[in-house]
Amino acid sequence: MNQKVTKEIQLLEFLLNNFNDLSNKKIKALLKYENILVNNKVQTKYDFQLKKNDIVSIKEYKTKKHDENLNIIFEDKDIIVLNKPSGLLTISTKKEKEKTLYHFVSEYVKQDNKKNNIFVVHRLDKDTSGIIVFAKTEKIKNLYQNNWEKLIKTRSYIAIVEGKLDKKEDVIQSYLTENANNMVYSTNKYDGKLAITKYKVIKENNKYSMLHILIETGRKNQIRVHMSEIDHPIVGDKKYGTNNSPIKRLGLHANKLEIINPVTNKLDKYEADMPLIFKKVFKD
Repeated sequence: MNQKVTKEIQLLEFLLNNFNDLSNKKIKALLKYENILVNNKVQTKYDFQLKKNDIVSIKEYKTKKHDENLNIIFEDKDIIVLNKPSGLLTISTKKEKEKTLYHFVSEYVKQDNKKNNIFVVHRLDKDTSGIIVFAKTEKIKNLYQNNWEKLIKTRSYIAIVEGKLDKKEDVIQSYLTENANNMVYSTNKYDGKLAITKYKVIKENNKYSMLHILIETGRKNQIRVHMSEIDHPIVGDKKYGTNNSPIKRLGLHANKLEIINPVTNKLDKYEADMPLIFKKVFKD
C-alpha cells in the first residue's frame, strides 16, 4: 500500500486520512513495530513531518494468532508481559515439556520469525495466576535479572485465605529455606534468606478473607508459606494448606507490577484484573 503526499502534513494525520480501513490504535501499532515506511525508510514517529511528494507505504504484516493461554498485557521489541492462567507451568519440568507458558509464548513469537526466541525473566508458581514477564533477547533478560531487586518498585497480589484474621494489617518477616522435599519453611537468619510480606484485609466473611499483599522480597513460595505459618493458608494450597477451595483453584493472583525499565529508565506499570471467581466468594 503506497500513497503519495500532496502537501506538508504530520504522518499520523496523513495515515488516518489516506488509509481509512486502519484505526488510530492500529496505525500507532504499525508505527511502533516498524511497519510504516517514508521514502522506503522505516519511520516510527507519529508526528513526523511529511513533505510534498514523499511516498508513504505500509509493509505487509500478518496478524499473529493468540493461543487461548495467551492473555497479553503488553508487548514491544524487548519484552512481552502476560496474565498467566492458574494451572499452567511457567517453564517445563521432567514430566511436562509442552504445556507451559514458555512454550506457548515461544510459538507465538516464532510466527513472525522462526529464529525468534524468548527468555524467562521471572516465574510464577503453576497454580498462581497473574503478571509475568518474558524477554525477547538474552541481553534484555540479563538487564532485568541482574538488577531485579533494584528495578522492582511494586509487586502486589490478591489472595483468598482461610478464616478471619485478628490483625487486619500486618508485616510478616522471616528467613526462608527449602528442604530436600522442596518444601519451603522459616528458619534462622543463618540458614535462610530474608522474606518480607505485607498484607491488608480488604474483604472477609465467616469463612474466608481477601487480602491485598505486597512483597518486598521474591522468595520461592513466599506468600504461601507466610500465610500458612500464621494459620491462614491460601485456599486451594495443597502444598502448604488444604485442598479446600471455594474457587476450585489456588487463591493467589499477581495483580500489579511496577518496574523500572532498564532500557528507558522509565517506570513501567502493569496490571492484571482480579479473576471474577475471586469476587464470588464474598457475594452476599
